Amino acid sequence: MSTTTFPAPSVVAAPARILIVDDDRAMQAMLSEYFANSGLKPLIAANRVQMVDRLRAGPHVVILDLKLGEDDGLDLLRLIRTQSDVPVIITTGHRRDEIDRVVGLELGADDYVTKPFSPRELLARVRAILRRGGGDLKRGRGRNRIRFGSWELDRGGHAVQRGDQDPIILTKGEYGLLLAFLESPNRPLSREHLLRATRVHDDVFDRSIDVQILRLRRKLETDPSEPRLIETIRGVGYIFKAQVEAP
Repeated sequence: MSTTTFPAPSVVAAPARILIVDDDRAMQAMLSEYFANSGLKPLIAANRVQMVDRLRAGPHVVILDLKLGEDDGLDLLRLIRTQSDVPVIITTGHRRDEIDRVVGLELGADDYVTKPFSPRELLARVRAILRRGGGDLKRGRGRNRIRFGSWELDRGGHAVQRGDQDPIILTKGEYGLLLAFLESPNRPLSREHLLRATRVHDDVFDRSIDVQILRLRRKLETDPSEPRLIETIRGVGYIFKAQVEAP
C-alpha cells in the first residue's frame, strides 16, 4: 500500500493555516469564524478523506477531534504522525475520556482541550504552538533526520533506526526525552530538567522519569542493564554519551 508524504509547513507567515478536523458543523463554523477573525486561515475536514486532502496544504497546526463519526480519531492521529510532524491539538468530548487523551499524547499529540472549551482558550493554545514553531531541533522542523552514534532519528515519524534494521516507533514521552538528550549531548542533565522536557500536562505525565529512561534504554541500548548511551550519574541525573550530527 502506497503512502502519501504530506508537505512540511512553510515558515509561519500571516495567515497561518489551521486545520480543524471535526464533523460537528456548528463547531466547524464557530472555530472557522473565530480563527479567521483572529488573522488565521482555517481549513475544514469532517472525515479521513478530507483530512488527508487538507494536509496537502501544509497546515501549521491541526485541531483533531477524537470523537469523529465513522473515523477513529486516534487512528487519524497515527496517520498524521507516520507522515508529518505538524503540531496536533486533540479535543475530547468529556473529562472522563482520560485514556484516549493519554494515548493521544503518547502517540504524538502536542496538546489537548476538553469540550466544552472556549474558542479564546483554543486560540491561545494555537498561538503558543506557533510561537514555539520554526526550525529548531526541539520542534523537529526542517530536515527530518538526526544521526547519533549508530542511530538515526526520523523526527517526522517519531522513530529511530540503526542501519538497515526496522524502524522503532517512539512514544510521545520517549521522543521528548530523546530530543532533550540530543539538544545537550555529553552534558549531565537532572531528572527535573528531563521531566520538564517530556511533560505536556502534569496530570498526564506525572510519572517517574526513571521509567521513561528505562523504556528508552530498551529501545536504544544493546544491553539495557549495562547502558553505554544513556548513563546514570548518581545524585545528578543522566548523561547522553553520543556525538550528535544535526542537519
